[in-house]
Amino acid sequence: MAQQQVFPTKGNLMASKRSLAQARLGYELMDRKRNILIREMVSLSDKAKEIRGSIDTVFKDAYRSLEMANIMLGVVTPLTKQIPEETSVKVTYRSVMGVELPTVTLDETPPEMTYSPMLTNSQFDRAYICFNKAKHMAATLAEIENSIYRLSVAIKKTQKRANALKNILIPRYTEQVKFITNALEEKEREEFSRQKIIKANKEKSVTDN
Repeated sequence: MAQQQVFPTKGNLMASKRSLAQARLGYELMDRKRNILIREMVSLSDKAKEIRGSIDTVFKDAYRSLEMANIMLGVVTPLTKQIPEETSVKVTYRSVMGVELPTVTLDETPPEMTYSPMLTNSQFDRAYICFNKAKHMAATLAEIENSIYRLSVAIKKTQKRANALKNILIPRYTEQVKFITNALEEKEREEFSRQKIIKANKEKSVTDN
């Protein structure tokens, strides 16, 4: 196919060599990017696994304390309405090899008691503290899981591009360089043989005269 697409000239040989060099460099860059993204995703996956285990424990503790508070105080729903909704969530982004990964932050100040301690007990307080802790952990887990998803998408795209370079473009340009080089060498040999024949005929003509 390369022989039908590229005419064997020195200009095309230089262009094919240049394209081959660029394809090889592109593959190296894609391969390096893929490896970096995979390392980042593995690291985040380990963190996500750790947080999932911890957050389950915190939620269980929170719901257990809330259940005890309901049993001891009656339905505590009116009290929970005195706790303000979280509004300090902020999302920024950091770039890893061109992939934008989110960073989720919450207000780190200690939670304020917005309900009357006279109407609650230690179980309600414990539930409040546990849910607040779970809130921060959930934000971190959301950040990590979203980052893992973005990384997995980027890795697939990078792998696809690397495969195209390795299996299609690099072999194509390699074949083009080989074809043009062989064609030019054959042409040089033919030209050399033609010049030898011309020279021999001239020398014979001089001798005959």
